[in-house]
Amino acid sequence: MKPVSVGVIGLGTVGAGTVDVLRRNGEEISRRAGREIKVTRAAVRDLARSRDCNTAGISLTANPHEIVEDPGIDVVIELIGGCDVAFDLISAALNHGKHVVTANKALIATRGNEIFHQASSAGLVVAFEAAVAGGIPVIKVLREGLAGNRVERLVGILNGTCNFILSGMQDERSDYAEVLSKAQANGYAEADPSVDVEGVDAAHKLTILASIAYGVHLDFKSVHVEGISDITQDDIIYARELGYRIKHLGIARRLPNGLDLRVHPCLVGDDHLLSNVSGVMNAIVVNGDAVGETLFYGAGAGAQPTASAVIADLVDVVRTLTSDPGNRVPHLAFQPAALAAPGIVPLSEIVCAHYLRLTAHDRPGVLADITRILGDYQVSIEAIRQQGSADALGNVPVVIVTHRALEANVAMAVSDIEALSTNARAATRIRLETLEISVDE
Repeated sequence: MKPVSVGVIGLGTVGAGTVDVLRRNGEEISRRAGREIKVTRAAVRDLARSRDCNTAGISLTANPHEIVEDPGIDVVIELIGGCDVAFDLISAALNHGKHVVTANKALIATRGNEIFHQASSAGLVVAFEAAVAGGIPVIKVLREGLAGNRVERLVGILNGTCNFILSGMQDERSDYAEVLSKAQANGYAEADPSVDVEGVDAAHKLTILASIAYGVHLDFKSVHVEGISDITQDDIIYARELGYRIKHLGIARRLPNGLDLRVHPCLVGDDHLLSNVSGVMNAIVVNGDAVGETLFYGAGAGAQPTASAVIADLVDVVRTLTSDPGNRVPHLAFQPAALAAPGIVPLSEIVCAHYLRLTAHDRPGVLADITRILGDYQVSIEAIRQQGSADALGNVPVVIVTHRALEANVAMAVSDIEALSTNARAATRIRLETLEISVDE
């Protein structure tokens, strides 16, 4: 049987890693796939630039359309990122009858519905394991391994940059800006880190995971998104004193009235497994009604881990080429006609505990005013601390951990507290996740 010819669009970090792993493990990969796999062409931005992989036997071009239109190419691997150009190339590849493998989480989260419709209509596969959590095969787990489960909750550390920064602030007692600079120097963060640190990247990934877990159409705009740029060393210290660590989490929950989808910093008990995931590592906890709690941990980025996921997808595609394509696993786990609208629960209706850091004038009656306002909105207090003595302006930090309360009530209470004449600055509010399924939900 003739080899499967692969065209790679983009020979950056992941593309080079993919070529490298295919060369190193080619024989074993072919045994698993049932056919030899050869990268025959690759598109690059600069033909003169040196590569981080051996390109012997690979025809290079600066025009990616030559690859998607080449009748000799069986599978296209898209690794350039971005949305518009990548979408056009993938659509063109499908139009020319080619299966596609991609690591493009932004594209899948925002335009995946269009891509999958086109692919299904043409009887083709678009595989995207590498789009979420690097080398962790969480998409395959949700789509196949846990197919017998009703997924109740999915919670994960989905962005290595955020986790590296928060881990550094925790372990090194450094400020946000200092650890961000270190992340950039180590290549863990881009020169413009906003997509990572403001939560957009994690939200892309959560969109994909939630669609597969719950059988709903991809709807990135429905995810509530917050980043970590406002977290201070004070918050790290106060959280530690209260028995928590701050983690940036993607959360998807099934509630009686719809889905709860959000990405934001959370206080996590320091005895929970997720609390102890450090550096650039990713981890996802999935609660299924049959299997219970499962944990998936590993490298969320990097050349070789991501290449591992890309090649796993490639092997699946080659198996499809070699067997009956009608028996393949649906793109989003559920049959396309069975996908539902997401039915997202508004953030204001979510119930959870909160950490509040307030800055108040050091005067009698201040704490009484704060607790009265919280009580007026039915927000009960689990712990309250006045941290240290007054600063040069006569202000003191006040840290409060609430019991579980309605999000809308907490937001209104905080707004009223900020309006007090004794309040010095805007409050910091971080949600506290128990990471347990509550019987009342």
